[in-house]
Amino acid sequence: MRLLHTSDWHLGRSFHRENLIDAQAAFIDHLVEVVRTERIDVVMVAGDLYDRALPSVDAVRLFGEALGRIRDTGARAVLISGNHDSMTRLDYATDLIDASGIHLRSSMEGIGRPVLIDDAHSGAHGPVAFYGIPYLEPEIARHHWRLDGRGHPAAIGRAMELVRTDLAARPAGTRSVVLSHAFVTGADPSDSERDISVGGAAHVPASIYDGVDYVALGHLHRAQEITGTVRYSGSPLAYSFSEEHHVKGCWIVELGPSGPVSHDFAEAPVPRPIARISGRIDDLLTADRWERYTGHWLQVTLTDPLRPAFPMDRLRERFPHTLQLEFAPEGGRPEDDRTWARRVADRSEPELVLDFVDWARGAPADDEERALVERAFEEIRAGEAAD
Repeated sequence: MRLLHTSDWHLGRSFHRENLIDAQAAFIDHLVEVVRTERIDVVMVAGDLYDRALPSVDAVRLFGEALGRIRDTGARAVLISGNHDSMTRLDYATDLIDASGIHLRSSMEGIGRPVLIDDAHSGAHGPVAFYGIPYLEPEIARHHWRLDGRGHPAAIGRAMELVRTDLAARPAGTRSVVLSHAFVTGADPSDSERDISVGGAAHVPASIYDGVDYVALGHLHRAQEITGTVRYSGSPLAYSFSEEHHVKGCWIVELGPSGPVSHDFAEAPVPRPIARISGRIDDLLTADRWERYTGHWLQVTLTDPLRPAFPMDRLRERFPHTLQLEFAPEGGRPEDDRTWARRVADRSEPELVLDFVDWARGAPADDEERALVERAFEEIRAGEAAD
């Protein structure tokens, strides 16, 4: 049986206010083509189908089109909800949707009841059992199952007990796959994953999934192999500048008569490369070595000792896709260990404004600017007196 492992589509997400719906649609085109050319039997999506619990109309439409196109290839699909999704909304009408070959697993009640899919290539070895473990809020799971322990290890540990109990009741040699949305100890996160540590310990050990043939993980956005049978597919697109060196795509897993026999990685298209660059503004705007970044989405850190005037406008003349601007002056600023009350003690309102100008720009106001601030406060006082 040939499996495709993907996750963290985050349909409807933007990238620093850049709408990604077209890039996400291009990924779906790519995914469907991979399913066809690689003769995929089952597509597994390990959570965070949407970017929010109430997705946009465009995101819902794209999701529906994606499922229909996957089914048109002849493949089946098994999907779970992630921490960005609404469990209740995705669980709606799943019994009816199951009949089409699309299997959404988004409730705690369904954990331990697998989707059984016949193996067209190795029919003699029986069907493969796919167990969906959607993202579990630890406190909700604790009350639902009356657990003694807290946190993600307790919740996912109980879910895996249900999986193993069901698997033990099936014919010997039944192959099994688990989809889970979690943070496994030792994995490498990026800046774009939402923290899931509320309610207890966030990490779970890879050993918590022992006893199954393959574990398709979601939540972390870097594709990575935790063990030979436990992997993250990562997100199909970069969703933060911390992902500039990620290679995005999906895992293709060949499941043999007794477990995985091979795996490959199908790289996804890159709609626009991203990068983080830094330097003084004059160098960034003139040096030839920066020319290769003119088509990138950029995070730019300026290291000028003094904050340049109109930096974003100037940068976008050469780098039209600059999205984020930061300042880190060479040498930094001297630390002031005084309390805030001490810093503002005996400072007049105009002096506080001028202090802010000095802090924000890295250079004090000139005489003309000082006179402008003084005049502004004089007019404010005159207006208050007249009232």
